[in-house]
Amino acid sequence: MMWVDYTVESYPNGDFTVTGDWPGEVMGVQKDGSVKDHWLYKPGDVFVVDENGILRKSDHLSALMMKYGNKNNGHNTTD
Repeated sequence: MMWVDYTVESYPNGDFTVTGDWPGEVMGVQKDGSVKDHWLYKPGDVFVVDENGILRKSDHLSALMMKYGNKNNGHNTTD
């Protein structure tokens, strides 16, 4: 499936979001609020970026947390 005409917004902390023409479009919500049969991502999805920049969906959140521990993935945090 090819997704086109979407905007990628990045934030100073390194987070980013993909937005469509209406809220929730990329997460499976039709313009009228009903559910679509396809989506780019949904709340709770976890992706791992490989060395080629490809995001791969993963169902192994606990394994990822153990692998990366308390690392901040290159982002600074303050207490």
